[in-house]
Amino acid sequence: MKKRLGIYIHIPFCASKCSYCDFYSLAGCDHLMPEYHAALLSHLGESAGAIKHYEVDSVYFGGGTPSFYGADRLVEILNALKRNGNLRLDAEVTVECNPDSISFNALKLMRQEGVNRLSIGVQASDNNLLKLIGRRHNFQQAKKALQEGRRAGFDNISLDLIYGLPSQTKKDWAETLAKIIELHPEHISCYGLKLEEGTPMYESYKGSPLLPSDDEQADMYSYAAEMLERYGYKQYEISNFSAPGFESRHNLKYWSLDDYMGFGPGAHSCVGSLRYSYVRDLKGYISGVNRNMSIIDEYESISPLERAVEYIMLGMRTSRGISEHDYRIRCQYDWTPVGKTLAAFSEKGWAELTEDRWHFTVPGFLISNTLIGILLEAQAGGRIEGTPWLGEAFAAEKKISLPKGEDEVFAGHYGQEQNDN
Repeated sequence: MKKRLGIYIHIPFCASKCSYCDFYSLAGCDHLMPEYHAALLSHLGESAGAIKHYEVDSVYFGGGTPSFYGADRLVEILNALKRNGNLRLDAEVTVECNPDSISFNALKLMRQEGVNRLSIGVQASDNNLLKLIGRRHNFQQAKKALQEGRRAGFDNISLDLIYGLPSQTKKDWAETLAKIIELHPEHISCYGLKLEEGTPMYESYKGSPLLPSDDEQADMYSYAAEMLERYGYKQYEISNFSAPGFESRHNLKYWSLDDYMGFGPGAHSCVGSLRYSYVRDLKGYISGVNRNMSIIDEYESISPLERAVEYIMLGMRTSRGISEHDYRIRCQYDWTPVGKTLAAFSEKGWAELTEDRWHFTVPGFLISNTLIGILLEAQAGGRIEGTPWLGEAFAAEKKISLPKGEDEVFAGHYGQEQNDN
């Protein structure tokens, strides 16, 4: 049986740039769409031989704004993939859409040609907030986009939301969630606002008292997790919730270390032990493809050791988590230090063991970056026990601190256990 592959197609065009966005996307470059489209199809054609070694079970059109690119072009790209003869009939095919750049006729065309999942960028139900962050739509348009999607035949629709926006209260966030739940999407993504350098919002709001504090963002996150669970949306990844059976199969590939290939400027790929990305430069990408020049930006071969790190780092982002059995097979390292650390997390309510798999609780997800860092340090410490010359370097490394107020857990009980062993 052939291995399965996910394909990501990056569409780097937007009608306008949102004030929080640092993804590689460009506004005012519509005139380059035909040239880019030709280069992208050419690149897919050149890669057909490599893709044919797999069964393609997910295709994801992301951006940028794929719906702004046009349904005709998206369908032409999908048909190019079909011509390889290895796109599964049950493949998940997702297109990201903005409410202001999608129409019923476009949705109907995409559904007829095999697109079966929509990801609609709603972000908030408050029109003033939408305007503040540079969105081109209002909430009524977002509702209409979902309704038109249903009318076109889509029964798998995801809505994206952002919390922690300027002046947004927990009550505002609760109102957004309530209105979204009323729309009955199959999938909801909830992302906390993160100010990225170089974006307009970073310049305007970095350090501003208008932004909810970290604790207030944490309250919004916890509220979302609890409320969505109550209405039947299971949390399967830190930021993602779905009705049973509607998890994003494509996104799960990233967290499960499965193979995927990306196409377009800035797109990333991970195939076997190879990881690479293409240049974040639209004209450079077009020129490179047309002139048969290298468009690789970064390229590396992933060692088994790095895979072991990624197994923890990515697996613990999901509700499925990690298991001792998988760890020993994939990583071939001692589970003991990782297992002891997870047990200590469990005592504080940050992680739990379900059947044979460890995963974070909602409080654990809130501080997951710190907890994953501690797990990786435990993993590294376990590896160097049999390699004395690494001990001095590891001891000299700056260690990750526990969340404020919880240091006694490890400084006392857990730290003593490690010393005893």
